Amino acid sequence: MSRSHAPALPDRARVEEAARWLSGRVVRTPVLNCPAIDRLAGARILLKAENLQTGGSYKMRGAMLAVGRLAAAGHTGVVAQSTGNHAVAVALAARRHGLAATVVLPVDAAPVKVARARAAGARVVLAGTTVEERLVAARQLAAADGHPLVDAYDHPDVVAGQGSASLELIEEAERGGTPLDALVVPVGGGGGVAGACLAAAGTPIEVYGVEPVGCDTLARSLAAGRPTPVVPAPTIADGLRPGCVGDLPFAVARDAVRGVVRVDDDAIAEAFRLLLLELKVLVEPSGAAGLAGALRLAGVPEGGRYGTVGVVLTGGNVEADLVARLATGPVADLARMEGVAA
Repeated sequence: MSRSHAPALPDRARVEEAARWLSGRVVRTPVLNCPAIDRLAGARILLKAENLQTGGSYKMRGAMLAVGRLAAAGHTGVVAQSTGNHAVAVALAARRHGLAATVVLPVDAAPVKVARARAAGARVVLAGTTVEERLVAARQLAAADGHPLVDAYDHPDVVAGQGSASLELIEEAERGGTPLDALVVPVGGGGGVAGACLAAAGTPIEVYGVEPVGCDTLARSLAAGRPTPVVPAPTIADGLRPGCVGDLPFAVARDAVRGVVRVDDDAIAEAFRLLLLELKVLVEPSGAAGLAGALRLAGVPEGGRYGTVGVVLTGGNVEADLVARLATGPVADLARMEGVAA
């Protein structure tokens, strides 16, 4: 489903501009490394800990940039839809700039994300389980309120803002004397991986997206040559189930992304446990999917040529009971137990 009419393509300069504007407005999160994870991967893995970002995810970057510019233009409110993290980020950014915020979430959204959006002062509207249903509701609310819609994927400022996380990771790796050979980013609507492609433009870094098995809209879109919707399969990575990659992210990534790695829930759960028990870092399954993809990439022939791989840990908003179950037991049926937010 098209979410924009004529998306304007941002470039690396726009990501650099976004990073400058965001400096001091968002957290410059640390880049972490774990020898145990390096040994498993057979490569140096540098992890950008965006789970420690304000609002618990890298979505704060794009939301802060987009909402900040709308506030400067005189708008008094904003509307957004997402599975959770973008909504939380828009709510927080709106509060920071003194704007009203209405966010549309699926009826089976993770309770922690609903609660955080409300705590940030947003009006929360629950609508359906698919992105199409949320978009209908969000557009109706935007028209009724006279407020702009801050799209989670098809917005140049959102893509550029998300790209600033990858840009910081690239810069930190260079300063540390271990420049990246590859960069791995989980894919929902594609804003993060598109931003990574822009951040890596003009460098030899190869960018990979990671999608849960059965939620591989970017992989299918690349094969088809156009944005291609899927009926998302159940997965514990609730933030990676948008139904279709955004038009703008696809336009950026189609000729820039090196490939897409598909991972199942067992691989995501194992990556979650590695991050929790070896690195002592708590991420949500959608964020752990990036490490799962990097470990999967290390096991294929093209992965063997990468000495240093960067991974963006995109978020850390996860339910306490899911943490307990992922940390201690098998993942069979967990996706169905947690809901199937699209």
